[in-house]
Formats: sequence, structure tokens, C-alpha cells
Amino acid sequence: MRALITGASGFAGSHLVDYLDAHTDWEIVAWVRTGRSSEGAWPQGRVSIVSGDLLDAESVGRQLERIAPDFLFHLAAIASVRDSWRDPWRVLENNIRAQLNLLEGVRKADLTPRILIVGSNEEYGLVRPEELPLAEESPLRPHSPYGVSKVTQDMMGLQYHLSYGLPIIRVRPFNHIGPRQRLGFVAPDFARQIAEIEAGLRPPVMRVGNLEARRDFTDVRDVVRAYHLAITHGEPGEVYNIGSGRSRSIRELLETLLSYSTVEVAVEPDPARMRPSDIPEIRCDAGRLRARTGWEPRISFEQSLRDVLNDWRNRISSEV
Repeated sequence: MRALITGASGFAGSHLVDYLDAHTDWEIVAWVRTGRSSEGAWPQGRVSIVSGDLLDAESVGRQLERIAPDFLFHLAAIASVRDSWRDPWRVLENNIRAQLNLLEGVRKADLTPRILIVGSNEEYGLVRPEELPLAEESPLRPHSPYGVSKVTQDMMGLQYHLSYGLPIIRVRPFNHIGPRQRLGFVAPDFARQIAEIEAGLRPPVMRVGNLEARRDFTDVRDVVRAYHLAITHGEPGEVYNIGSGRSRSIRELLETLLSYSTVEVAVEPDPARMRPSDIPEIRCDAGRLRARTGWEPRISFEQSLRDVLNDWRNRISSEV
């Protein structure tokens, strides 16, 4: 069996390569964007790497015909809400066109791989407290260009299943954390600052925004395990939430990281970092995935954050 992973050089993609390498005997083909290095260290000979631009439809079609995957994990996307506000069309075009090229390439080559389309909890957007926890039938109210792009990917996956019979499974992962996550997300942003303070590279003060927002955090290694279960055991045409079912405040995340610090760190509010439009709470109902596959998170919130901080300590020490 052969699995093709787009976005294999990214945060979740690199962990998915690791998981499939350790838990399957599949041939793994990692699609890496031209000029992009991987966040993981893959064993030579076990993982084949292809590079290319998913926005180039002809190139995508040729690669799909050559690879002929049995499983196609589509993780490639611009995954930043912040970037989508700064340049909406870049995010919309990238996320929508890349997936369209893949699905058209599969269709035109007359391939029938099981396909995983990765959406996001950002599809639910403006959540009302009485709607928690969020199930797959909850209203979609995307409130960022990124959220719109993920709704489009989600519905495109459903359309290609209904129109062409492609065995497409869709997932909506909630916030995931873990080692290798790039800056621009709360856990690595905090962890890097703590690691730099410990290394004497900045004063022992952290300036923070809204700490009261509550999010549903799951370790990325549990998330990619859910991807594997969804693509192998999920019902084509169906959509599955992925999340812990528990919300935690950004304050709790920060205090947990600070409890692992080797130095005292002061925390000061920064009005410039405040986002008054933050949704107060997001919480996942992953009951459908659990009933179908038996998936449950295994890695604790505390262990995830400890691993994130150690990851940044290693990065900072290698740079000093």
C-alpha cells in the first residue's frame, strides 16, 4: 500500500510521516513544497520525497499518475488565521486551488485512493455558548478568510464524493499542539520566550494578550493517529471532529509552561495584544470519531507542553 501526504514538511504532516513509518508497512510518499525543508528527520529509504507546486495543475496530475497512491492525506494549506486577514486572497487561492488540483488530478487519472481532507474547527467560527460542545452538525459561521477556505475545502470534498464517488473522508481537527509547531501559535510563542529567558537572551518578562479564552487542545501526535484511523476506518462522505472534549484557558496553558521554567518569569498584560473579538470558548464533541474508530487522546496536556518547551530549549541552545 502506498500513502501520499501533501504538506508533509509541515507541523502535522511531519508527525504523520513519523506515525505511518512507525505503525504501518506502507510505502510513504511525502509531498514537499519546492524549496521547503522538513520539520522531521525521516529514515532514508523508508520515505520517498517528491517536490512540486500544488497550484500547478498539470504537474499535480503527472505526479498523481506516477505515484498512484492507495491513500491520499491532504494536509497542505496555509494554516494561519492571522495571515488570512493580512492577505485573504493568497490564503483562499492557495487552499482552494491546491485541493481542486488534487481532486481533479485523481479524477482525470481514474484513481480511487481513500482521501482525507483536513478541515478545521475554524469552520465553526462564531460559536455561541449554548452550542458547546461542537458536533459535526453545529452551524458553520466562519469569521476569517482562513475559516472560509477550510469550509470550501470541506464542502469540495463532499461534492467530489457525491458527484464522482471518490472515497473522501473529511476531518475537522481542533487546536493541536506539540513539538515542531511554528511560531504564530500560542504554545510555541510562549515556549520560545521562556526558553530565551532561560538562556539569558531576553529579560524575564512576558507580555501577553487575552488569557481567558478557552480552547480545546490536543497533542499533534494524537491528531495524526486520528487521521490514520479516519482514512482507514472512516465512512466515505462523512465528516469527523477531532479534539479532546475539554477546553482550557490560555492562562492555564501559560501557567503550565511557566511551572516548567527554571527561572522566575513575570507576566504583564499588553493592550496591543488584546483581541476583544476572541470567541470565549471552543470545545469539541468527537463522539462520532470515537464511535467509528475507538480513538481517544493518549498524550496529556501537560506532557504536550513539556515537549513543546523542551523542543524550543533545544532550538535555542543550537542557535547560541
